[in-house]
Amino acid sequence: MGGVPVKHRSKSAVGHTRSHQALKKVPVLVCSNCRAPVLPHRICPNCKQYRKSD
Repeated sequence: MGGVPVKHRSKSAVGHTRSHQALKKVPVLVCSNCRAPVLPHRICPNCKQYRKSD
C-alpha cells in the first residue's frame, strides 16, 4: 500500500508551488549561413555549420 499524506495541501498552496514550474520560451536564432531557424549553441540542421567561417 502507498503512503498517505500527513498534511492536506490546499489548492492555493499547490498553485503557488506550480507557478514556478512554467516552461520558458526558447530563443530561436537565424543561421548566418543559410537563414534557417536554429536553437542557440547547436549545429544548423540545414547546412551543418556551427557558425559562419570567416
